Amino acid sequence: MNPDPDPDPDPDLDLTLDRVIRAPRANVWRAWTDPERFARWFLPAPSVLKVDRLDVRPGGALVTRMSDDGVAFVPHLDATYLVVDELERIVFTNVLDSSWRPADAHPVPMSAEITMADHPDGTGYRVVVRHGDPSARAQHEKMGFADGWGLVTDQLAALAGAER
Repeated sequence: MNPDPDPDPDPDLDLTLDRVIRAPRANVWRAWTDPERFARWFLPAPSVLKVDRLDVRPGGALVTRMSDDGVAFVPHLDATYLVVDELERIVFTNVLDSSWRPADAHPVPMSAEITMADHPDGTGYRVVVRHGDPSARAQHEKMGFADGWGLVTDQLAALAGAER
């Protein structure tokens, strides 16, 4: 496993979400690593996601497009995976695009760390989204981090739980 550069989230810079997903960890992992499954939960419904690249490995690409009507798609995320510890942790950033070029990350520059662990009720699931400065964190929080990441985590839980 790769060492964690900062194991404790900084409340001035980071936003977190902790949940227990009532599904096996392998199902949660598949939802993060299989393009068809990923497209079904990573945007709040009724928005539609298309996965252009999902190369889940360090240095791999995460490129998606989104649509509100299912017809016209616009760029959504162009990111790079930094750490992938199978069945345990995924870290990606939108500060480097899928070609490893510095990105003008919108709507806010961030790195997201997703961890999964066995839990008596399924999978312990944690998201830590790290920002470079307090204003970026505040902007992300104001944009609806808790509601947005919470809703997609509910969608992830429904998908992973249905695959028992």
